[in-house]
Amino acid sequence: MVFKNVKMPKYFVLGSTIAAGFGVACLTKEWLGGLNYQGSDTAVAEGKVVIITGANTGIGKETAWELAKRGAKVYMACRDMKRCETAREEIVLNTKNKYVYCRKCDLASLESVREFAENFKAREKKLDVLINNAGVMKTPKSKTKEGFEMQLGVNHMGHFLLTNLLLDRLKESAPSRIINVTSVAHKSGKLQKDDLNSDRNYDSYGAYAQSKLANVLFTKELARRLEGTGVTANCVHPGIVDTEITRHMSFYNSWLATIFVKPLAWPFVKSPKQGAQSTIFLAIDKTVEKVTGKYFSNYEESNVGENATNESDAKWLWATSEKWTRVSPK
Repeated sequence: MVFKNVKMPKYFVLGSTIAAGFGVACLTKEWLGGLNYQGSDTAVAEGKVVIITGANTGIGKETAWELAKRGAKVYMACRDMKRCETAREEIVLNTKNKYVYCRKCDLASLESVREFAENFKAREKKLDVLINNAGVMKTPKSKTKEGFEMQLGVNHMGHFLLTNLLLDRLKESAPSRIINVTSVAHKSGKLQKDDLNSDRNYDSYGAYAQSKLANVLFTKELARRLEGTGVTANCVHPGIVDTEITRHMSFYNSWLATIFVKPLAWPFVKSPKQGAQSTIFLAIDKTVEKVTGKYFSNYEESNVGENATNESDAKWLWATSEKWTRVSPK
């Protein structure tokens, strides 16, 4: 039987169009977000000791979840212990891995960083992977406990100190790895040598870009200093990811953006799980075991911005960071 000139109700046509559009958006998000890391060995993290900063939410939480699932002993280094414990419980229940721990580490306080490192070293004799993941972006003008501009202090200085305090454990555990989570924003960053702390002139995005540039320069100088030790240092751009790092972006969190901007941007923004994949790859994949001093994006080595290639800037930043954090030269 053939029906001719049958008109579908308008609401049915509208609903079908919306459903089809949503389906396309989902496929687009999955395609642009990239494939999940698989690896050749599902137990490749078995027995490894891993520290992840900022592990209670976003990319850090997803990284902790995946490495715990693969058998690692994971230390979640976080500022907010209540949220950390909630995340830890979820991870333990899901992965059946009881070796997941919450430890206080506020990167805006060098005292807290030192206490974390001291407590960790008193408990663990090895450290296979250090993932410097925590970060803040476009914060209002504010300072850390020691008086560092907040983004420089949290994104770089805190991690600089933490890494240096744990270098002995990393060297003793070689081959071991350090992964610094940076951003493509480093390409627009400039190292303000005459106003590194943004005391005279503060621009929230400029300070963020500078801190991400510092991540890359730190990685390159760290890799140079660690040559021959068996410890590698690489940095990674996770992509544009929907995490709490946007909490200080007032327009993006406004009702206007929620209605008009976020729905349009959604297919092109990675989920935290998608954003964590390159970090997981760098942490455990055997193909990058000896790769060091590189910048990665979507599992591949990528070119850094021009300002990140200046070796003298990297050395200057290292010397300045040693002085400001009062870490013993290595």
